[in-house]
Amino acid sequence: MRALIHSTFGEPGTVLEVADLPLPEPGPTQARVRTLLATIHNHDLWTVRGTYGFKPELPAPAGTEAVGIVDAVGADVTDVQVGQRVVTGGTFGVWAEYFVADAAGLIPVPDGVADESAAQLVSMPFSAVSLLHSLDLKQGDWLVQNAANGAVGRMVAQIGAARGLNVIGLVRRAEGVEELRDQGIANVVATDAEGWRDEVAALTGGARIVAGVDSVGGTSSGEVLSLLAENGTLVVFGAMQSPTMQLDSSDVIFKQLTIRGFWGSRVSRDMDAATRSMLFGQLMHHVLSGELTLPVAGIYAFDDISEAVSASGTPGRVGKVLLRP
Repeated sequence: MRALIHSTFGEPGTVLEVADLPLPEPGPTQARVRTLLATIHNHDLWTVRGTYGFKPELPAPAGTEAVGIVDAVGADVTDVQVGQRVVTGGTFGVWAEYFVADAAGLIPVPDGVADESAAQLVSMPFSAVSLLHSLDLKQGDWLVQNAANGAVGRMVAQIGAARGLNVIGLVRRAEGVEELRDQGIANVVATDAEGWRDEVAALTGGARIVAGVDSVGGTSSGEVLSLLAENGTLVVFGAMQSPTMQLDSSDVIFKQLTIRGFWGSRVSRDMDAATRSMLFGQLMHHVLSGELTLPVAGIYAFDDISEAVSASGTPGRVGKVLLRP
């Protein structure tokens, strides 16, 4: 079978190459899946560079999220059946024509969900819905987030609106405001404009902002923190701009704020089965109802991986870049 692998750590567009590998065989509790579409995430590219929390042995496969058709199952598998369409968001090595996964971790996909949406259903959307679940917000509460025009930012805004939450999105350029408005997402403020804090205050009408999400790092972390009300919580989701957060200690001390991290892979792994099932049910509802949209920026063949990586890093990109074997 054909698969994308890398023999060294480095820039994905350079080190990833197509290789012919043996067809994998599922173990007793595993299933083999024929890949239909796979998604490129930032954490996949960081893994190829060797800069993520998980560092594989070389030569290494790549990719973690895909939709496909169950092709074979192990002797003890009862969770899925051959011919069933499934998704996975945590199986390493899915940028291949076939991959093997723990059958219990595969999620059947309803007929109403297109392959293009299913391919990106688990990792980012499930992180977004899990993030909101972890904050335990009530209807009418206010939340602020940066990187609002990123994949998770869009999803938090859409899922939050469906749940009756008030979400303020911060973007670093004025063009991002219009991009999100075109997608039906309101309450977006560009931090490159004079008086952007006043604009945030006008949107809330003086209401308390009880939680913030930082996906950028650097000075952007402090911008989100500064908007939080007393006893608010800042959740650190990512570090797109800088691995170092610049925070004003007076905000933390005098507002008695809480700062904590959120790593979607760890949260999903440690989550009990009942909660995971409930959240996936909510996620499917949001997608099927149209409350959550999962646009696609482009679909590329394995042989065009360099172009796919470049497209994934394009500023202002709307939607995920997918790979088709």
